[in-house]
Amino acid sequence: MNLIHDWKKTILLYNRNVKFFLLANVFIQMGLGAFMVMYNLYIRELGMPETVNGKVISMTALATAIMLVPAGFLSDKFGRKWMITGGAAITVITLFWRSATVMEEPIIFISSLTGVFMAFVQVSGIPFLAENSAPSERVKLFSIQFALITVSQVIGSLAGGLLADGLQLFFNMGAVDAIRWSLYIGAGVFALGLPPLFALKDKPPIPVQVREATPKEIKITTEETRDTSFKKNFILILHFSFAGLLIGIGSGLVVPYLNLYFANRFSASNSYIGLILSLGSAMTAVAVLIGPVLVKKVGKVKALILFQLLSIPFLLLTGFTNSLMLASLGFLLRQALMNAGNPIQSAVAMELVSDKYRGLANSMNQTVFQLGWASMAPIATGLVVARGFYWGYAIAFSITAALYVISSIYYYVVISKQKLSED
Repeated sequence: MNLIHDWKKTILLYNRNVKFFLLANVFIQMGLGAFMVMYNLYIRELGMPETVNGKVISMTALATAIMLVPAGFLSDKFGRKWMITGGAAITVITLFWRSATVMEEPIIFISSLTGVFMAFVQVSGIPFLAENSAPSERVKLFSIQFALITVSQVIGSLAGGLLADGLQLFFNMGAVDAIRWSLYIGAGVFALGLPPLFALKDKPPIPVQVREATPKEIKITTEETRDTSFKKNFILILHFSFAGLLIGIGSGLVVPYLNLYFANRFSASNSYIGLILSLGSAMTAVAVLIGPVLVKKVGKVKALILFQLLSIPFLLLTGFTNSLMLASLGFLLRQALMNAGNPIQSAVAMELVSDKYRGLANSMNQTVFQLGWASMAPIATGLVVARGFYWGYAIAFSITAALYVISSIYYYVVISKQKLSED
């Protein structure tokens, strides 16, 4: 409780841009949580084969990957606010459109549009927060952001499953109609995030003040004036991107299909799937809150690697068990540990890369991650179709574990050599 009180006090000290951005993310992630947990199941209830889900996930991720770098350049040129706000506004339209569509080709096309416009939101968020915070604040700020996102996803994921089952039970709706209405409601909640985004302001120029700098300001200035050469920064960005690509490929094999995994292997209900996915987000939020404490003890890079490596046994447990309870436990712990490192990784990247290349760094990292998802979608669904619900998922989870280990080793070897501030 003391930790939560401390973080609440910290949020109140941030500027209005950060507060409005965090508020918008609460609604956006609640809406997405409800929408995404049900959409794969919606496609299945329409009577379409498993491969259609693979195509939807693949094309959405590919569209996002293609747009991320151009979106990063546009964000640098026209400002973060309008890229985030415009992207979110058009994404809302695509979510409502997807909820009403029942044919395979339009579903794939509109899902791709969602990927295109979400790219503008994804690529601008971290640089926007970095511009509105000091380097020493970023691990905590990114952790707060990620915790709020995951708590919002808890609410959204749980509500999505409960809504669909409740509409079937109390209003005698068919499965397709019940899920469709839960998708509409999810899209509506997403839309509630738009007003706070319109209230954002692009970062104003910092006025020049002629006075003696304090020791804290000297430390910040030193951190902000790293080597600004393109070659040095681009090499760093490539290192981050390669590690991110391995994670993206591994995650693309299993994460988009976790709802289908529980439905196919264990015949879990919509409510149970929504509950377990929402609990996964809750566990992540707790782990994220612990992240800054671990950073203070072992440093940013070691904390990130520890979180990733500790998640792997639970990933394998989920892939190989025949027990729904053990699968749920393995999923919850893997979800929490693996995702707890994300804000730490963002803080490391934003600290090491020069300010003028942060948009490029974030867009490239997001791009390779989305490419990993896009490239693995057909393979993941193909494994399940070819090897069945047990071995198909077991093989996919095993490949993911191997890729996570390789990425962690590579990241540690390369990034641990860099000088980072103490947080």
